[in-house]
Amino acid sequence: MSDPAPAESEVVEDLANAISDLSEAYFNRAEHAVSDAEFDAMVERLRRLDPDHPQLQRVGSDPAPGTMKVEHRFPLQSLDKATTVKEIEHFLTTTTRGTARCISQPKFDGSSLSVEYRGGVLTQAATRGSGTRGEDVTANARKLGGLPHRLTEPVDLVVRGEVIMPLSIFREKYADRSPNPRNLAAGAIRQQHGDGIAQPDDLVFHTFDASFFPNDERSVNSATPPSFSHDSEIIPWLGTLGFSPAPWKVHEMAGDTSLLESIVDATMVWTEKRDDYAFEIDGLVIKVDAFDERVVLGSTAHHPRWALAWKFPPEEAETVVMEVIWRTGRTGAITPVALVAPQFVGGVTVERVTLHNAGEIERLDLMISDRVKLVRRGDVIPKVTEVLGAAIEGDLRERFHADGTEFEAELPLRQRPERPECCPECGHSVITDGAFIRCPSLSCTARIARAAQYWCKALDIDGIGEKLIQQLITAGYLTSLDDMYRLTAEQLMMLERMGETSTRNVLLEIDGSRSMTLATFLHALGLPKIGPELAEAIANEVGSLQAIRDLVRLREVKPGEEEGGPSEDENGRPYKHPLAIRTLLAIEGVGETVAILLLKGLAERSELVKNLDELLDIKDQIPVKTADGMLSGQTVCITGTLSRPRSEIAERVKQSGGKVVGSVSKKLGLLIVGDNPGSKLTKATDFGIRVVNEEEFRAMLESDSNEHTSV
Repeated sequence: MSDPAPAESEVVEDLANAISDLSEAYFNRAEHAVSDAEFDAMVERLRRLDPDHPQLQRVGSDPAPGTMKVEHRFPLQSLDKATTVKEIEHFLTTTTRGTARCISQPKFDGSSLSVEYRGGVLTQAATRGSGTRGEDVTANARKLGGLPHRLTEPVDLVVRGEVIMPLSIFREKYADRSPNPRNLAAGAIRQQHGDGIAQPDDLVFHTFDASFFPNDERSVNSATPPSFSHDSEIIPWLGTLGFSPAPWKVHEMAGDTSLLESIVDATMVWTEKRDDYAFEIDGLVIKVDAFDERVVLGSTAHHPRWALAWKFPPEEAETVVMEVIWRTGRTGAITPVALVAPQFVGGVTVERVTLHNAGEIERLDLMISDRVKLVRRGDVIPKVTEVLGAAIEGDLRERFHADGTEFEAELPLRQRPERPECCPECGHSVITDGAFIRCPSLSCTARIARAAQYWCKALDIDGIGEKLIQQLITAGYLTSLDDMYRLTAEQLMMLERMGETSTRNVLLEIDGSRSMTLATFLHALGLPKIGPELAEAIANEVGSLQAIRDLVRLREVKPGEEEGGPSEDENGRPYKHPLAIRTLLAIEGVGETVAILLLKGLAERSELVKNLDELLDIKDQIPVKTADGMLSGQTVCITGTLSRPRSEIAERVKQSGGKVVGSVSKKLGLLIVGDNPGSKLTKATDFGIRVVNEEEFRAMLESDSNEHTSV
């Protein structure tokens, strides 16, 4: 590849200098300023921009001035890295010229150490340093667990391995003093006066390979070492000498299982083990097993060609924003989505990233063509967490789509994403609601489609998926959610890939969903902030769909007006909210925002609710029978900051026969308070209502339980 373009040269040098500084801080001062994922991302970016840069050929860093230097008889090279199955496959088929047998070991996340034995006696131990020269740490190495001072055989050899801290020791002694055991291991092995946070005897050594001195370099007391042809022979032998070898597994074709499949299976096994393993590991080391093959393959200045470090997929990575598009959801919220250059993160190739809302773009100060940090943990939708500045053309190199094809787009013009003035789906003018942009049109095809998907999921209608819903909308058969219950066999048969059997199954699924409880109906409507639990609570309190519709009708009737109830409470204070809102606020879990959004959402869907009521059997909610107990027939309010989750205390109230409400009135039976109870305590005191704290409430429950037990 040609030299970096002038516009890139300054970026390249800044990046190389940063990598050098971070390496020096880690290897010489045990400082871990950035995560492994961030450091690897910097190295990968430098490789994309300038694959021949000298910094990429360096391994570690030279020992710090003033320390005892040690020249490594057998250099400690770095390893080429991989995170995908495709990269493992390339290693097996191309890099190693189609090797037939490999060995794998977990990649410990600790501090590398090279240890020399003469005549079976430990003579010297050194850190990796630059790979060719390290720091003498022999005195501390003698204190490590798993590192014998004298071997069971008087051989000359150099073993390499990792100094690591067991997670049990880290959690017991150091979790509140250091971010991770890796930093502690690096600091403890290098400390000169025992003044570090951790001590060398908190650490253990696990070896992963060994090298023998040539005959002319062996000491007079050395026994002739065994003759091995494979790594899988030498590793168990190291165990007989007194070492603790890293676990290993041999991989080769067996029956229908290929070499690649065997290794991929191992990566999956160790991924599952990772969280429960005794030590921190960050991947798997894969090596050609046969020594004669290793000789033929040789090494680069940076790494051996016969080994590969597969690392657990990063949860954080960097990419480039190529475009921002807008999508309309079921509630009308219009959400920005960033189309990004392909980036493997969290086990998948990401090309779309949510930006949540228009306000988030402003908060991040995001522009198209920006380089950004994204995160994906577990099944969490990938999101942008930080803007890293303007990207350059080199940031787009060597990127691949999920199907393996090369990403070939050019860097777009740097500009701010434009807020849409119209819905991107239906063209209706949008409204601004704080940080959000919304489409108010209930006839918006995007809203209809996503509302239908949500409805089918809530009711477990398996036969209707996204594709069929889109077909129905395109054909004009689904213009509103209630149209689903008017579909005919003739209409469905007109659609692509809909035969008699599939049509019959779809209609049976729809008919099977016609009967439901009020709680299920409220949840399936997909109203903002109304999940299944809150829908259940509202339905239990209100009781029927007609009562719900009455609340909607009265939502703007002011206190004192006809059907609006009294204008003042028992103390002569004017009511802030209409009766409909106050009714909802008395329900546990319903606050002012939820109450307003619920009634507003139902009002917007009044025609839909009316039509569905005619087409469906929406059953009145049967109140759950109140348990017998010391609070039977009483209303209880909970307020303040509590030591236990409020839901847990509310459940105890219900188990004792009480009913939890959200406000204080003269009819309230009991107020349970935590810290900072606010105005509810003042109001309860004015009304002469009994007030108890958490401890007193628990004592009440215990007393009641004892009485019932004695009876």
